[in-house]
Amino acid sequence: MMGTIFSLLERIVYRLLFFPIYKIRLGSIGRGSRLRRPMLSGASRIFIGKNVYIRNNGWLAAEPVTGESQCRLTIGDGTYVGNACHFFASSSIEIGKKVLFADKVYVSDNVHSFEDPTIPVIDQPVRQLNKVKIDDGAWIGENVCIIGASVGKNSVVGANSVVNKDIPDYCVAVGAPAKIIKRYDFENKSWKKTDPQGNFI
Repeated sequence: MMGTIFSLLERIVYRLLFFPIYKIRLGSIGRGSRLRRPMLSGASRIFIGKNVYIRNNGWLAAEPVTGESQCRLTIGDGTYVGNACHFFASSSIEIGKKVLFADKVYVSDNVHSFEDPTIPVIDQPVRQLNKVKIDDGAWIGENVCIIGASVGKNSVVGANSVVNKDIPDYCVAVGAPAKIIKRYDFENKSWKKTDPQGNFI
């Protein structure tokens, strides 16, 4: 009973105190969304849909550090983001509807250059990679890194994986770098093993 009352009070406080602040700072935020006070960078370029839940200690960033004029981070309706997730868009990260992120996920469309071994990496420029799209219904496991690559609709990325190449729709991928190990067979209505290119075996 006390837990229910506390939860209700928390929602009321959030609605009265924090939601109006996010409404002003962010590019947009939809009704029913709750952010557990993440760190924001480039807030006006961040767009959050309805009924999005972002848990504690997150960092949402949309900073045009590579010179991209249309820098944008978008999170679709109904998406759940676990604790300590870090999303950094220098051009475009688009997250679809009802995407599920476990804790400590990193998503970025850029990387530090390290081409010149005579210069510390911190002093080298940030390099723009491909735009990132995580499509509707995907599930991203704990400690996953997605860097300059996209994940398809209803696909699953296993814990501790590093995604640096696109994962198609309805696939399961694991590893560092991530490789496809299963794909949904609509004809047989089951998940079947595949080769790393997604062909059934």
